[in-house]
Amino acid sequence: MSDYKQYFKGKKVTVLGLGLLGKRLGDIAFLAECGAKVLVTDLKPSTALRPSLKALRKYTHSTKLSAGNIKYILGEHRFEDFEKCDFVLKGQGVALDSPYIKHAKKKGIPIEMDESLFAKLAPKVKIIGVTGTRGKTTTTVLIYEILKEAFSNPSTALGTKKPRVFLGGNIRGTAALPLLKDVQDGDFVVFELSSWQLQGFGEAKISPYISVFTNFMPDHMNYYGSTTLTTSKALERYFKDKSYIFKFQKKNDVLILGFSMKNLVKNTKSKKIYANIKNIPKSWHINLPGAHNLENISCAVEVARFLKIDEEIIRKTIKHFNPISGRLEYIKNIKGIDIYNDNNSTTPEATQVALKALSLISPKSDIGEKKIVLIMGGTDKNLELKKLVENIKKYAKAVILMPGNGTNRISPLLHKIKKLPIHREKDLKDVVLKAYSVAEKGDIILYSPAFTSFGMFHNEYDRGEQFMKIVKQLK
Repeated sequence: MSDYKQYFKGKKVTVLGLGLLGKRLGDIAFLAECGAKVLVTDLKPSTALRPSLKALRKYTHSTKLSAGNIKYILGEHRFEDFEKCDFVLKGQGVALDSPYIKHAKKKGIPIEMDESLFAKLAPKVKIIGVTGTRGKTTTTVLIYEILKEAFSNPSTALGTKKPRVFLGGNIRGTAALPLLKDVQDGDFVVFELSSWQLQGFGEAKISPYISVFTNFMPDHMNYYGSTTLTTSKALERYFKDKSYIFKFQKKNDVLILGFSMKNLVKNTKSKKIYANIKNIPKSWHINLPGAHNLENISCAVEVARFLKIDEEIIRKTIKHFNPISGRLEYIKNIKGIDIYNDNNSTTPEATQVALKALSLISPKSDIGEKKIVLIMGGTDKNLELKKLVENIKKYAKAVILMPGNGTNRISPLLHKIKKLPIHREKDLKDVVLKAYSVAEKGDIILYSPAFTSFGMFHNEYDRGEQFMKIVKQLK
């Protein structure tokens, strides 16, 4: 990996999309550290990007990096910046039909994304990639924890030289390219990979050594074109991006598939293994609620077993593994009311799963009383709402709505449910306080938006952090 600096030195790099999630910061600083001339361009003005710009200033200051290596074009994109560079580093969510990407390709400029570029520059590092509509983060982090425990254990059967394991991809606070400074041949990197990040693997025509595809269901239809295309065509485009996780695998690679993926993936060169919750011993202690989490665990278990990791190490790691922040995360009990943070549920299907999982924890009483006070709402993704409404009718005793155009679409459907109290508040603090006033001892407050965070919040992390801050103030 020692020649990566030479690869980047002197190169002109246009970074398309700074954004507010913070994932670009480490990559941008790393490129400039290596001697690249970096131009960052984003359609948002500097005022809207202030948190990222501030964080990048701190980052560059701490690494003693010359600010002259990074320049910004904000509030606009210019075609000239996509023809006078050695490559474009594309951010997540850049439009499929971006005219600037098309222009760069027309000019013969390579298009890169950080995880796939890392994979090209570290060919002897073993990459485990995890994708799926739901369960990516939980599965990714659990695989990482199992491997970390195994590689620190003298009994692991992976050879005399102990590899190390790193975590990255669509995980908050991680950046792929700076890992080039740390990894060595034979190490493992576990990447959570969204459909957008997998576009880079498609461009590079590579796939991970071990790929995990947890499940597939409608999502991001606003991005993939359900407003201009048929739903089936939009799903086809979405699946095409997801499929890059296995499309370029070789004969000695392996593809782990969630149980529901059985008939969706065909004609692969790699070995296919189907995960099944039946393969998890019933005696194992599991802290994650819901059948969906058993499916996530089963995928991680198959990865560990393929790598011949001791079964006792797998069991112990799962025993001590708790829900990831924002994913059916138990927060606390206040005056007999349990509060769960499921902020990362940004689809109707994810909120359905949360309702079902918590209904088993807090079942109806003998007289049929429901126990879940649901907080939801936000920005629409053009997804089907019928089944979510049915599950709300079945499991929720009240619904508290946050503002958003997704809320506007589901609200009339909810009002058709007889005897379901529905409250709509102007901001998150009022929403949480209303839920707290409605809930009674023995109830559950479930914060599971079912929609995205755009509009009221910078991003989903900002939304989750604001919720947690409000909950901590409850007495």
